[in-house]
Amino acid sequence: MDHYTIDPGMSRFTVKAFATGMFSSFGHNPTLAVRDFSGEAQFASGTLEQACLTLKIKADSLTVQDDVSDKDRREIERTMNQQVLESAKYPEIVFKTTGVSANKSGDNQFSLNLTGELTLHGVTKAQPVTAYVAIIGNSMRAHGDFSVLQTAYGIKPVSIAGGAVKLKDELKCSFDILARKQANGA
Repeated sequence: MDHYTIDPGMSRFTVKAFATGMFSSFGHNPTLAVRDFSGEAQFASGTLEQACLTLKIKADSLTVQDDVSDKDRREIERTMNQQVLESAKYPEIVFKTTGVSANKSGDNQFSLNLTGELTLHGVTKAQPVTAYVAIIGNSMRAHGDFSVLQTAYGIKPVSIAGGAVKLKDELKCSFDILARKQANGA
């Protein structure tokens, strides 16, 4: 089995939320960058059918990526960590695959349908993820996106101004990850 480790410095993972409500046009559709994550993948050379992936995110590492005032940034991040994610109580978000179906789409290129378990806010649920993977030399690049419903994980979507502006339940997560092959499967 080939063993790859995610290079977080060369990878990107974002979460996009969407405003709704009577005054949502004045609201904010925040994009959050995940700053601290790690992970690894294992699979047999030439096929990704029996791939195994684990991804770990530090819950308190999400930061506002948008151009907002420092005051708004601090308030959004404080609300996210204390009220939404409760990152002191649930410090880690984890995704582990339970199954993979792969279609070869080119030379060392694959389209994957991952099934896995996402643990978020102390709740573990099945989570499908679609990814496109290219293996080039000793590197693997994967990109894709998936949606998460906050309420499925016991998270109440944020509401401000008496509900005039609130965030939708659905979040869109996007990733572009680079992983590097480890020598001798180590």
